[in-house]
Amino acid sequence: DIENNRVDELGRPVVLSSSPDSIKKSVEGSLKRLNTDYIDLYYQHRVDPKIEIEEVAYTINELIKEGKILNWGLSEASVKRANTVCPVTAVQSEYSMWYREPEKELIPALKELGIGFVPFSPLGKAVLTGRFNENTRFEKNDFRSQIPRFNKENLTKNIILVDYVKNIAIK
Repeated sequence: DIENNRVDELGRPVVLSSSPDSIKKSVEGSLKRLNTDYIDLYYQHRVDPKIEIEEVAYTINELIKEGKILNWGLSEASVKRANTVCPVTAVQSEYSMWYREPEKELIPALKELGIGFVPFSPLGKAVLTGRFNENTRFEKNDFRSQIPRFNKENLTKNIILVDYVKNIAIK
């Protein structure tokens, strides 16, 4: 499936597929483009709802045994299920003072399993930069247009919190 009508830097459609063949093809392409024999840390950045995470982990485990991948990581996927098939090195998830959900279950699970945590969007998908205000509207091609905290009603309320944080930072 083409992922949200996205295209890559060459204008090609971005396809979401975690099938074993797609993963292997992606790894081979990366190795060739990077002119290397192995990848230090290979991430699955999007969860493919059509492929069980255990199947992804099995495929990655094969690539590790072949020496093409040294370590692997996941972004917002079921780490415990994947880790039972092939040890996961790192998990990437949104985390900031704006979004603290990983503290509930993810970070404790990672500590228990000895897996590293790599946060993304430390500025709350840019809301904490102060560049938005209550009149900001996001185009349909901006991923924030699909996130409830950025809709008109919520953004108006959230800007109040951003201003509060800004005032604390200034002091």
